Amino acid sequence: MPFRFVNVNGRACLEREEAYFDLERVSDGNVSADPMIALRNLDAIHEISDRLHAETPDGSLQNVILGPPVPRPRNSFGVGLNYREHAAESAMEVPDTPVVFSKYPSCISGPFNDVELRASRGDYEAELVVVIGRRTRDVTSAESWSHVAGLMAGQDISDRELQMAAKPPHFGLGKSRDTYGPTGPALVSTNSFADPDDLRIQCHINGVLRQDARTSRLIFDIPHLVSYISAILTLEPGDLIFTGTPSGVGMADGRFLVPGDSIRTTIEGIGHMENMCR
Repeated sequence: MPFRFVNVNGRACLEREEAYFDLERVSDGNVSADPMIALRNLDAIHEISDRLHAETPDGSLQNVILGPPVPRPRNSFGVGLNYREHAAESAMEVPDTPVVFSKYPSCISGPFNDVELRASRGDYEAELVVVIGRRTRDVTSAESWSHVAGLMAGQDISDRELQMAAKPPHFGLGKSRDTYGPTGPALVSTNSFADPDDLRIQCHINGVLRQDARTSRLIFDIPHLVSYISAILTLEPGDLIFTGTPSGVGMADGRFLVPGDSIRTTIEGIGHMENMCR
């Protein structure tokens, strides 16, 4: 059964029709309240989702502020230049292999948390985020989807000055300042989508559409990325892969983020995040 996994006050919950259900309660203690531990029990989460209609909700999502569905990932990866149009606007060649970097996990924040800019050239990057659901090593592309827990929206907020300060540029630090990794609003299971490889992704800044693409335009799709990374290192439940951003970033025309800006990130079938710049 499809599910929407959310973080309510630090507790693992399932969402249905704007209501939330505490997983520890509805599982009679068999699923941990800690989202990181709960994600290691995907089979139970699917089973609980199947009977959620018979359960009483714990509250309304209208009355809570959601945290990041995966608050403490062991690993968090970014993928650069993974849309042809973005590579072109960055004046860089289309890569022959995935450009994978570390987006350090301490930057992960919630779908409605503020972004603390701390940069004069702060930039937005709407991205689809993959959440690993099972220990994954040396899987083929054909096997990859069975190792994915679900998908989230994400923002790969970037300090372009820091990113470009070194020669060659280093991606990790420039994309990992505190609060530079909003994710959410929910982790949505892959069986919730008609085609998880083809989702519309959009980013609005102060209500103005800046990015609008489909994830089918990824140069290296999700099965390829999971297979590629798992051939190098073992992926664990809760590991994140930010799959890359489409064209329309601020760096392309000098429209960088400033305090007071609103970043709205929307992905088809997942929902939206709204992050204010401070």
